[in-house]
Amino acid sequence: MSETRPRELRRPARPHLPWAKAVRTAALAVLVAFMLFPLLWMLSTSFKIEKDVFAFPIQWIPPHVTLDNYKDVWTVTQEFNFPLYYLNSIKVTVAVVVLQLVISAMAAYAFAKMRVRAGGALFAAFLATMMIPDQVTVIPRFLLVSRLGLLDTHAGLILMAAFSVYGVFLLRQSMIALPDSLIEAAKIDGAGHWRVFTRIVLPLSKPTLATLAILRFVWTWNDYQNPLIFLNTPAKFTLQLAMSYFSDANGTLYALLMAASVSAVVPLLIVFLVGQRYVIEGMAAGAVKG
Repeated sequence: MSETRPRELRRPARPHLPWAKAVRTAALAVLVAFMLFPLLWMLSTSFKIEKDVFAFPIQWIPPHVTLDNYKDVWTVTQEFNFPLYYLNSIKVTVAVVVLQLVISAMAAYAFAKMRVRAGGALFAAFLATMMIPDQVTVIPRFLLVSRLGLLDTHAGLILMAAFSVYGVFLLRQSMIALPDSLIEAAKIDGAGHWRVFTRIVLPLSKPTLATLAILRFVWTWNDYQNPLIFLNTPAKFTLQLAMSYFSDANGTLYALLMAASVSAVVPLLIVFLVGQRYVIEGMAAGAVKG
């Protein structure tokens, strides 16, 4: 039995340093201020007249507040139809989120709770495809969409983004942590895989499903590459692609550009503020067991 260390030789406890917490808080506050600076400047500029945009020092509260920039952005013209592009983005994004949740959840359940021969090796090979950049598959996807007759359609964009390796991985990590005893009890009562999936697994995976929905919403809403390649008709443009053309046409009107940018960011802020707690819960649930 080892001898107990004498009390006088024990290492003294660290003294409580109240200023250390204050320093960390101040450092985080400075970091947050730097991160919020572009967003706040964009919001402030969107309410300014053009001559006040580059006033020095920066006038965070516009001396001449105006809503004309937002009126000009949302006014339908022959060159730019902002409401139409907004609706196009909403349609594509919502459809992608719904389809990806359904497909990823079913695939994740199969990998997590269905006993398949060589399932581990199959999942490892499936997961390895995450290392392939999207740019590598652009040409095959273009040929496939073209032969299916879906080029220059929203359906082509939606189908290409309806499946995600990351989504399957995230949901599988959440589902594999669920107790098998619940599923076995349901099977004893006569429940099949579909009933177990819809009545037990999905309700317990709500935080992770919400996390995937938020992440996919943000990624699809901000997607620029796929609409640029697969859409040709201006009336079918999504918001991010249309914003590029709007910026080229109004490159010197910074107040107008900031009003358009704020309008494009609003849905992302709403989705994130509503579901931010689910992101944390879902990430934690997905990391419990591998």
